[in-house]
Amino acid sequence: MSTRFLRYFFEPRSLAVIGASEKNFSLGGQVVVNLLEAQFAGRIWVVNAKDYGEVHGCPCYLSVEDLPEVPDLAVVCTPASEAPGVVEALGHFGVKAALVLTSGQGQRATNYREHLLEAAQKSGIRVMGPECMGILVPARKLNASYAPQNIKSGKVAYIGQSGMLGNAIIDWANGRGIGFSHLVTLGNSVDVRLADVIDYINRYTGAQAILLHLEHLPDCRHFMTAVREASRNKLVLAIKSGRTPEAQGDPLLITPGLPNRDPVYDAAFSRAGMVRVDNSEELFDALETLTRMRPVRGDRLAIISNGLGPSMLAVDRLIHQGGQLAQLSASTTQRLQDWLPTDQPRSNPLDIGGGATPQMFVEAIQIISEDPGVDAVLVVHAPTRLAPSEATALALIANKKTFKRNLLTSWMGLNHAFPARHEFNLAGIPTYLSPEKAVQAFMHLVNYQRNQQLLQETPPTLAFNTAKEARASAQQLVSEVAAQGRGYLTHQETKLVLEAYGIDVAPTAYAQTPEQIAELAEAIAGPKALKINHTTNCYPFHYRKHPHKISAGLLHDLESAEDVRLGALRLADKVQEKFPESQFHDFVLQPMQRGKHSMQLNVGITRDPVFGPVILFGIGGYKVNILIDRQVALPPLNMTLAMHLIHSSHAGQLISGHSAHAERDLQRLAELLVKLSQLCSDVPLLKGLEINPLLLNRDGLMAIDIQCDLGEPAYHAIMPYPEDLRKQVTLKDGRQVEVRPIRGEDAVALLRFHSRLSEESIRFRYFHNKSDLTKRDLSLLTQINYDRQMAFIAEETLADGTQEILGVSRIWTDPDNIRTEFSVIIRDDLQGLGLGSLLMNKLISYSKSVGTLEMIGKIMVENHPMRGLMKHLGFRCTYNLDEQVIDAVLPLNEPANEWQRHRLAHPVD
Repeated sequence: MSTRFLRYFFEPRSLAVIGASEKNFSLGGQVVVNLLEAQFAGRIWVVNAKDYGEVHGCPCYLSVEDLPEVPDLAVVCTPASEAPGVVEALGHFGVKAALVLTSGQGQRATNYREHLLEAAQKSGIRVMGPECMGILVPARKLNASYAPQNIKSGKVAYIGQSGMLGNAIIDWANGRGIGFSHLVTLGNSVDVRLADVIDYINRYTGAQAILLHLEHLPDCRHFMTAVREASRNKLVLAIKSGRTPEAQGDPLLITPGLPNRDPVYDAAFSRAGMVRVDNSEELFDALETLTRMRPVRGDRLAIISNGLGPSMLAVDRLIHQGGQLAQLSASTTQRLQDWLPTDQPRSNPLDIGGGATPQMFVEAIQIISEDPGVDAVLVVHAPTRLAPSEATALALIANKKTFKRNLLTSWMGLNHAFPARHEFNLAGIPTYLSPEKAVQAFMHLVNYQRNQQLLQETPPTLAFNTAKEARASAQQLVSEVAAQGRGYLTHQETKLVLEAYGIDVAPTAYAQTPEQIAELAEAIAGPKALKINHTTNCYPFHYRKHPHKISAGLLHDLESAEDVRLGALRLADKVQEKFPESQFHDFVLQPMQRGKHSMQLNVGITRDPVFGPVILFGIGGYKVNILIDRQVALPPLNMTLAMHLIHSSHAGQLISGHSAHAERDLQRLAELLVKLSQLCSDVPLLKGLEINPLLLNRDGLMAIDIQCDLGEPAYHAIMPYPEDLRKQVTLKDGRQVEVRPIRGEDAVALLRFHSRLSEESIRFRYFHNKSDLTKRDLSLLTQINYDRQMAFIAEETLADGTQEILGVSRIWTDPDNIRTEFSVIIRDDLQGLGLGSLLMNKLISYSKSVGTLEMIGKIMVENHPMRGLMKHLGFRCTYNLDEQVIDAVLPLNEPANEWQRHRLAHPVD
């Protein structure tokens, strides 16, 4: 992921169009016309092998080398067969950015993209496309696209992967008078990826919101990192095509255990803080909401209408979408009663009657918008003689500055309502064809706020801790099995792995022969379950249509040892008949687990072809494929995220509503899910793991049937907690401390640490007095993207078992991994023990290991201890006259190529 040279795409001072002419239907000719009509202020040149002299008034040259100077941006509109050669020539000429609009056709499309990338890599030129529509930045009068019309300037950036949908967005937005800060379609993204553009828009532009259209994600971790960072600063909405398997285009893209991969995208988008829209109509409505509404504080909506029927449609959609009908205060209710005394209830939704005049609509909005329990107001209007559509709309527009809450409108109808909606569009008041659409638009902002709250949640400290040695033994077991070339674990091996992570498995006996398993059955009282363990049934998420049949390899309610022996013989014969090539491992015997008000659950780990490891949770047992209650979440999980996953399922709702000890049961389940999350982070070879059923009852949790398979090392969409960076050290005073990466659970300890700092230490760290850390501060400081940030804490374990933070060091790395900015702060009473040097050396060692080129920091002039430490560590310190601080710089790694050298010398490119 890299923002290198992206400035040249969005802020070019000069531009060359390759392959343009004045012929009809010339792609390059259309680009030139668009640039001229947008009044692009920079120089425009054309390159065409035919000696045109000029194209649409712009000077034309025979080749790239003939251009009078190196353009900032080149737009390639040549036939596909020529494009790779053109890109190579542009790179050698010194061009930093090329926008390729042409596409490859048929079977040769893949080779075309490969040749383009190969040509670009020879010089380091950045390539956007092929098959993209182009780039529009109205504030810079840039329309480097083949779009049939330009766009207005606005505050929403649109980034898409489809040129045709981009054209539709432009046409719709122009019809509504809505503008964009940027409009980009990336096409097939051979080089510049979606994550790169998101990073650039987030870091270097004033866009207030980002609207994404996604067809595919080539690099999920970088995408998640970029979006998680962007969504902390801006509202990010996304529409993802391919919700159904039929629409995904590739039948080989499956996620074992899920009939449909779309829930994984839902989970990823929610985890990244984005809001997802379901269809193109909703996308357009979302764009209107983004452009014309302020952020909302909550989900409480008040509805005003001149008839109860239309408002009830809005209420139904609001409740269905998880919003709330605002409860009007007693004072507001009294004001409404005084204003319009009738026998009709003065409540929400407020029906002001079919005889309501335009002025009555205005007064009702003014009263309700002053209620502190209202977050937004929706006005639903049906035309009447006393309140004509357009006249009522104009009354609201004239008084909109007096309304103290966000206002949404739904003017129902077509003939009379159309002019009214047009007036609302001109006035910048969001308006929708139906009450349901208006509510959905309101819920986009609500869901964004909810996702932001989830991002800022401080996860509780873990109530368990599995031994490091036990986890290491499980990892060693998996490695040994993989070395043997076996792609799965047996039941017994899976049991050992789960128990190493503190997950209880039902008491189980294993034997190789019917006689041996019968002998073991003597020691097990009551009914027993017998399973034969062979290759075919060792894989997770392989369900049979009739799991009760003997061919499934399972027998229930065997009473005596002889019953067990005969059952083993039957199972062995059946496996030999049904699966003659399947390797036999052993017989598995367990006591039947009934009673105790048990509930059967299904939990596990699967692997998505795009997002990598995924945690599953839902109702289990043989009904698992009928009820389809399988909720998903991306690891790593903490307790807060695990609870969120549980509550999103039918199983979680059943537990919350019917368990006699719901809080205890939910806590146990959340702990188990976090353990599974840790397992898939620790054991990257683990491909799938299923516990079905997992029994939940008054005795706790117990895994019954378990399967596990292995694969290539996993690539996580969200980089997991880096356990390998933990280290035990001894300070000068002899105290033992652990230096480790920070995590979300450290928020409370970090707050305690901050409270023990002096005003001077805080000022040296933050450059101003920051007496308290807010909830948002804590989430930003502890729930970090390890893919781009790192923070190390020095932690001491006290006599009572609690952990105390002694110091913190931190780095923020740019997306190109060129520079990283550091900070370090030590508790005042621990100065002089070598903690600062210890934590800084940890940062330096880590940054070197990940290939970062340079570490930088700013130090207040009067911070003499830090200046001394920097000198001791080899930093080059210089006085920054403009900012009146000390700039500290430490080279870490040598540049690997010319571009890295350029970035060190020109950090703004």
